[in-house]
Amino acid sequence: MTLTELYTHYKNPLNAKQKQLVAEAFEFAKNAHAGQKRKTGEDYFEHSVQTAAILAEIGMRSRTTAAALLHDVPEDTEFTLEDIRKKFGGEIAELVDGITKLGKFKLRGDKKEVQLENLRKIFLAMAEDIRVVLIKLADRLHNMRTLHALPPEKKERIARETMEIYAPIANRLGIGEIKGELEDLAFKYLEPENYDLAKGLLDKEFKERKKDLEIAIRELKEELKKSNIKVIDIHGRAKQIYRFFLKLKKHEMNVNRVYDVVAVRIVVPEIPDCYEALGIVHKKYRPLVGRIKDYISLPKPNGYRSIHTTVFGPKGKFLEIQIRTSRMHDEAEFGIAAHWIYSGPKTWRDYFLRRYTPEEIPEQELAWVKQLREWQKDLGTDNLEFVQGLKIDFFQNHIFAFTPKGDIINLPEDATPIDFAYAVHTEIGNRTIGAKVDGKLVSLDSKIKNGQVVEILTSKDPKNPNQDWLRLVKTSNAKSKIRQQLRRAGISIGAI
Repeated sequence: MTLTELYTHYKNPLNAKQKQLVAEAFEFAKNAHAGQKRKTGEDYFEHSVQTAAILAEIGMRSRTTAAALLHDVPEDTEFTLEDIRKKFGGEIAELVDGITKLGKFKLRGDKKEVQLENLRKIFLAMAEDIRVVLIKLADRLHNMRTLHALPPEKKERIARETMEIYAPIANRLGIGEIKGELEDLAFKYLEPENYDLAKGLLDKEFKERKKDLEIAIRELKEELKKSNIKVIDIHGRAKQIYRFFLKLKKHEMNVNRVYDVVAVRIVVPEIPDCYEALGIVHKKYRPLVGRIKDYISLPKPNGYRSIHTTVFGPKGKFLEIQIRTSRMHDEAEFGIAAHWIYSGPKTWRDYFLRRYTPEEIPEQELAWVKQLREWQKDLGTDNLEFVQGLKIDFFQNHIFAFTPKGDIINLPEDATPIDFAYAVHTEIGNRTIGAKVDGKLVSLDSKIKNGQVVEILTSKDPKNPNQDWLRLVKTSNAKSKIRQQLRRAGISIGAI
């Protein structure tokens, strides 16, 4: 890929200064990797450019893509990190250093067994500067695209590592485009027979449904136009292969029970347009009862927002309709990286230098990144607890519960009222004496279900949490806050 071709991949056009930075990084890395080849036979530098291009496509800007171009230079060439620092400055050098450290991460043995310290490094890097992990994800995606050139045992290890670690991270960051491709590529090498089966069924189904999609798109366009709803984009899409296979397994391999094999995606300007468009869709096509999901009012934990509805489309066949704004669409595809599209470079630089304010950064979407930073300080060197906490707080399915005032609290499945209390406020957690769920008193070890209203009963006087709560709570946030308060009170935590 040439420099001119790389520029065409940027979601946002670069100004002259940004182009100069990218051009200098391009030439520096190209000369550093001169003569090096990959297993595929292509120039090694091509991997660096493709990694940068992936990041440009999801909205990242010149500094991040410059670091991507340079990310393998210190380890694989005669040039050092100090050379990069002198040429490109401290910010880019730190990004490259962070990627180099993450490069040592490996997943070995049983699929649930990880090198705990290295897995922890990934998440600590994410807490310090999320761009490091975004570059690593792009690096991994291009490596997966060229995995065919490696020996079988390496293919299996890298594919498993991708499915177990990198795809879930991409999902947690809300980067649907990268997550889906990572899953499909890993699935291809981990379960080739199931991959071929699912791909064959999906291709056949999409081919048969293509005309239905075209009819639905045309008819919905007409109906939305009649109602003066501006449509920025409307297109059809097929489900990703791995996700399709999981749905097939859930429904005993019966493709007729998978309602979202194909979908129509409608992109409109504003949130009110989404709800008005939903009414128009339902007026045109009868909705399937119980299949309307409003992820705008209740976003997914990774920030995903959209309205999903399943309807009886043309010829009476099930068809999923997804309705969202342009920003929601970019966030669904590019996740946290979409904030670079919608915010200025200064704002994000201030964020990474810890000089942000709530008005500048959408805190609710970055709260869990800040939580990682606080959490790792509290846990010290306890890697096992760190990884166990990751499985609950970041990779486990999440639910939404409500305060009596209607505020949304995001929790992992099986969370307790105590977890809820500490998610609302530390002081509420410390003063908890009881809880009501949907108006009924419940025990503090009960499990909260999705959509329930939780009221925490608190003492009027200052109170220390019960040491036994450490055995009841699920979230690392609650455990951390309980430990902090017990330490302040001089209470020995013991072996809990």
